[in-house]
Amino acid sequence: MKYTNVVLESFGKYLPDTVVSSDEIEEKLDELYQRLKLPKGRLELMTGIVERRHWDSGMLPSTLSAKAGKQAIKKSGVSAGDIDLLIHASVCRNFLEPATASIVHAELGLSPHCTFFDLSNACLGVLSAVTVASNMIENGQIKRALIVSGENGGPLLEQTISFLLTDPSINRKTIKKYFANLTIGSGAVAFLVTRKDLAPDSPQILGGGSMSKSEASKLCCGDGNPNSLMMETDSEELMHQGLGLAKDTWDKTKKILSWENDTPDWVIGHQVGVAHEKLIMEALGVHENKGHITYPFLGNTGSSALPLTLVDLAESGKIKKGDTVALLGIGSGLSSIMMGVKW
Repeated sequence: MKYTNVVLESFGKYLPDTVVSSDEIEEKLDELYQRLKLPKGRLELMTGIVERRHWDSGMLPSTLSAKAGKQAIKKSGVSAGDIDLLIHASVCRNFLEPATASIVHAELGLSPHCTFFDLSNACLGVLSAVTVASNMIENGQIKRALIVSGENGGPLLEQTISFLLTDPSINRKTIKKYFANLTIGSGAVAFLVTRKDLAPDSPQILGGGSMSKSEASKLCCGDGNPNSLMMETDSEELMHQGLGLAKDTWDKTKKILSWENDTPDWVIGHQVGVAHEKLIMEALGVHENKGHITYPFLGNTGSSALPLTLVDLAESGKIKKGDTVALLGIGSGLSSIMMGVKW
């Protein structure tokens, strides 16, 4: 996929006020840590995550997504009636039916002519939605698409802590598949993707490559609802399988965009933690490119993680006009999308 007519017109974000440190989590797990003889500080040491943010249990994904969406619309200066498509792309949803996008659509007051739907693809949801919207813009089907994601990892964290403290069978081996749950944070993000002639000075979405490895689909599985969520992850095998997929996707992306490893001025990966960041960047040969991370203070915010990091970079003032950014997306399943954006 290669685009000539698609831009990122504006973006929005919404973050929780409540901060939960890795130290606080380990204090809550003190009884388990003592029983298993686990050293304090290992959560931050292994992940590089100092803190994450959460909303209260019961906070609806639609509310979070709508708040980020309102910000993106306000920044762009367009009216709600100018949006042709709304995609709700987070892991968290209000319910199975109807689409959470329908609730966001109503809250934002979008036009009856604006199509909506949910797109679920684990942590890759937003980039998958950007791909769908960009294809539709490039093919002349729509002019503008609003992509939103509202992730609340608080229920997953609290449920995991409760489970670990009450299940006597947990040992040093079995705790590993729940460790990733302790890294999850919360955040909401919105991207307004637009036809280039309508916002000619906006960052251009250049396109990129996508690949999948569905035989690894059982390595990270979550189940639940907005108020109670559990997930089991084989982190080591997921990392192993993900590295191979990432390398193949990066090679495909470079070929499509006519890039070399040193072409992008900035490289942003999915915000899992320090080990994942280091291994991915080295495996792809982009560890010497400028990077930007948010996992130390946001944790892993699922589908919002990578786009929130791009927003954070843009708001930092570090990125300059003409800079190119590589977005290295990957999600459980496994699937990967890598994109280029020119500022």
